[in-house]
Amino acid sequence: MSKVVITQPLHKDGMAVLNAANLETAVSNSGEPKEYLPFVKDADGLIIRIGHIDRATMEACPNLKAIGRPGVGVDNVDVKAATELGIPVVIAPGANTRSVAECAFAMMFAAAKDMVRADKELRKGNWAMRSEYKAYEIFGKTLGLIGYGHIGGILAELCKAVGMSIMVYDPFVKKEAVEEKGYTYCETIEPILVNADVISVHVPLTDKTRNLIAKDELAKMKKTAILINCARGGIINEQDLYNALKNNVIQCAALDVFDKEPVPADDPLLSLDNVIVYPHMAGQTKEAASNVATMAAKGVAAIIAGEKWPYVCNPDVYKHPRWANK
Repeated sequence: MSKVVITQPLHKDGMAVLNAANLETAVSNSGEPKEYLPFVKDADGLIIRIGHIDRATMEACPNLKAIGRPGVGVDNVDVKAATELGIPVVIAPGANTRSVAECAFAMMFAAAKDMVRADKELRKGNWAMRSEYKAYEIFGKTLGLIGYGHIGGILAELCKAVGMSIMVYDPFVKKEAVEEKGYTYCETIEPILVNADVISVHVPLTDKTRNLIAKDELAKMKKTAILINCARGGIINEQDLYNALKNNVIQCAALDVFDKEPVPADDPLLSLDNVIVYPHMAGQTKEAASNVATMAAKGVAAIIAGEKWPYVCNPDVYKHPRWANK
């Protein structure tokens, strides 16, 4: 019987797919290679929810045929090594798109209305905080999107529906595709930093996007700006963000993702009352959790069975000798 290791339990619908494929499953309850390696040394598949895998770990697992990601982010996988070793990296494109966009939308309102801080203060008996007037209306404000993929596109539609103007920066999207929606296309990130009331990040973490927003970028934003990150930790420099929030350079941030996950309880950002934090669960609605788990499980099961599953981030892997005559 083939074996699949999962770093953390999948949604029950994903587990059902693995069981229906007659695959033995084991949960390591850790995404750290040194901790899950004993589980995966003899495994045929690995599904990483939170954690990472490097070349050394792959090379230590000679039976490994597939790596699954219940989502689309693969910055925690050495994709180059996987491709060179003939291991497809399964992703779940579109499976949690709506959930992440809705989370960013909700975070925008929570930040604009100062809801989280108000909740905390009222519980302490501070009724007077209602007269600080930090909350503001969203109608007529400008959303700046950094990244205009499926998630950014849905968020733009939601924000347009409540009367916001939309600015878009994405060098991989044609100007015409943005302007036909009635949005403003930006050649650089600069106009968004300067003019947007709400800035939401929706790009992958790469060498080019790491620290895309740091001290200089934060300094260009409005003092009333809201910065949202439901993409990946590392895109926003967290130390610089902490300093900006502490010194009221911008009004608020809302973060679903962090450089280090799980985020340590003593992370300085958690000490601030003008940041909304979320434990990387924008895509963890009931619907999305089922969708991503099912797609990842189906893909891993198919590859273990010798099929060329289409939803992989490294399609060139099928040119590897391991896939000859399949």
